[in-house]
Amino acid sequence: MRAVLATLGYVLSPDSSRVLMIRRDTRPDDIHFGYYNGLGGKLEPDEDVASGMRREIAEEAGLECGRLDFAGTVSWPGFGRDGENWFGFLYRIPEWSGTPRTANDEGSLHWVDRADLLAGRLPMWESDRHFLPLVFADSPTVFHGVMPFRAGRAVSWSYTV
Repeated sequence: MRAVLATLGYVLSPDSSRVLMIRRDTRPDDIHFGYYNGLGGKLEPDEDVASGMRREIAEEAGLECGRLDFAGTVSWPGFGRDGENWFGFLYRIPEWSGTPRTANDEGSLHWVDRADLLAGRLPMWESDRHFLPLVFADSPTVFHGVMPFRAGRAVSWSYTV
């Protein structure tokens, strides 16, 4: 399978009660338009996954990452605008420095309550509700999931730890 390799990071507030999320609200043609999402994006050909995560957080939020806690992977076959396959490396980012931006080219940045995120009280991909409890578990275990998409919707979800 050919896939777009990407990172998806969740920057935590110092007390871990809030998460810095992007609300994709700048481009109406964006498949994520109106949704809250973690920060991240495509890996560059010459970088490792952790470096790519650090670069994306710097570009999107203006923050320098300290410790990165690897949460797991998700394979999203058929997810992209033209049915591309995506493969994501997910991180929790509990240590960082700097002052977060309020916005970037893709949308506005917001600190959201972790409880609201996990309860699904934010507009986001319905499918995120499957893996976010694993990312934010009280005693997280690295997981590896598969979430096939068809016609813009997840059709199943499975994972192993």
